[in-house]
Amino acid sequence: MKRLMIALLCLAAGATGFAREAAPTAEDVVVEKRMVAISEELRCLVCQNESLSGSQADLAKDLRREIREQIGRGRSDQEILDFMVDRYGDFVRYRPPLKGTTFLLWFGPFVLLAVGVVALVVILRRRGRRVAPATALSAEEQRKAEELLGLAGKDKP
Repeated sequence: MKRLMIALLCLAAGATGFAREAAPTAEDVVVEKRMVAISEELRCLVCQNESLSGSQADLAKDLRREIREQIGRGRSDQEILDFMVDRYGDFVRYRPPLKGTTFLLWFGPFVLLAVGVVALVVILRRRGRRVAPATALSAEEQRKAEELLGLAGKDKP
């Protein structure tokens, strides 16, 4: 029992070594709220399926710091978003504007789905044509089949 307690204490002491300190919040709460609102509109370029505000990637941290600096310089939210788009392209936005260069971002998944459905239909139709249709047996073939099955001479149902 004593050994078990010592082992549990050592395990608990070792686990605290992995704990990290909480990230400091911004000194200005208004700036932090604006930064979070803007970074929710942006995609993490490393994770790609996570917002900039939720990502812990180093690039995301750098971009959040850049947003804070631009807020400090007095830029509007739209100016900051435009800066990020100019620097990283429309892909950085979760909802990129609909234009020629973002057409694939908006409609690419639907195009791929349609291509997949068409390919499936074509494959299934070709497979159906390869199977020979069942034909009726001639009288001679019917007699041979019955002979092989041992039905010759028995009453037919």
